[in-house]
Amino acid sequence: MIQTTADLEAACQALARSSYITIDTEFLRETTFWPELCLIQMANPEMAVIVDPMAPGIDLAPFFALMANPDVVKVFHAARQDIEIIHHLGDLIPHPLFDTQVAAMVCGFGDSVSYDQLVNRIKNEQIDKSSRFTDWSRRPLTDKQLEYALADVTHLRDIYQYLKKELEREGRSAWLAEEMAILENRGTYDLHPDDAWQRLKMRVRKPIELAVLQRVAAWREREARTRNVPRGRILKDDAIYEVAQQQPKDAEALGRLRTVPKGWERSSAGAAVVAAVNEALAIPKAELPRLPRQNHAPEGAGAAGEMLKVLLKLISEKEGVAAKIIANSEDLDRIAADGEKADVAALKGWRRELFGDMALKLINGEVALRFVDKKIEAMTIGD
Repeated sequence: MIQTTADLEAACQALARSSYITIDTEFLRETTFWPELCLIQMANPEMAVIVDPMAPGIDLAPFFALMANPDVVKVFHAARQDIEIIHHLGDLIPHPLFDTQVAAMVCGFGDSVSYDQLVNRIKNEQIDKSSRFTDWSRRPLTDKQLEYALADVTHLRDIYQYLKKELEREGRSAWLAEEMAILENRGTYDLHPDDAWQRLKMRVRKPIELAVLQRVAAWREREARTRNVPRGRILKDDAIYEVAQQQPKDAEALGRLRTVPKGWERSSAGAAVVAAVNEALAIPKAELPRLPRQNHAPEGAGAAGEMLKVLLKLISEKEGVAAKIIANSEDLDRIAADGEKADVAALKGWRRELFGDMALKLINGEVALRFVDKKIEAMTIGD
């Protein structure tokens, strides 16, 4: 493994001579808020390396410079968590990106296809999974563990080349570019603590309950980030829901809640929760947050949604694109209820061209579904 800054600098310079590199990371997150980076694997057509980011004194600046190099495509599989780590540690988003999981969905390999499945289907090889649950923070790592880690980027070279050609052949490179623009957007990763409540399921029914939920969730988010521990170690989700509903104004009331550990109400964290509750209770009624609008679908929208599901499956199979990346159930319900006014991804960009326009024609009565020769097909009314 590369364990010095000098060796890392030399490796990154060599890797940068290629038009692309494949990348993967190994990390631990069970006991921390921020992922603990344990290993970096990289490869180009000529070489493959493993970097030990935990080595004493190593400076990852050459790695971050490589991630920022606009002349080198960074190829990941299921890139989101890897990018989150790089963004947190290096304050940058790798660019340009190519995510083979997204590309595979666009090329018809199914929903959220795994790396192992791609290796098997594209290269007809099997990956030894026996090292999958390695504690990557332990040293030394065995040769078998390092071989497993390196396979995550060496096979990726062939997968990238195959999918890149498929996208070009199908004329879908621009589709992938739209998806990569989302992954490369800092807003995808810069989540403000005040928005932390949006991660929670909506179990509140009154504006004051939402106000409490928002403030307690924001406090927990800041506390978890500062202490670098998982959110649940600070306060469980169920406790936040109960605090929002019961609105304890003092430590005694907080201590009576079923979801709060005995004695916790006397801690500094308990005092902070009580303060957050009282802050919410002090908000004038007219300034309380509005509950998210519940969509009340018009009569017949449920049946229309089911027809849209059939159309989606029909187009997905015909075009060889995973249905999940075109539209989800919520998208379909929104289109059925709101039509053209639905603010969903399925009515934007390449998705609209592939599916959205046809979906709107279906709910507007301009297209019908019919059963012919044991197959369902879409037909324009009048054909």
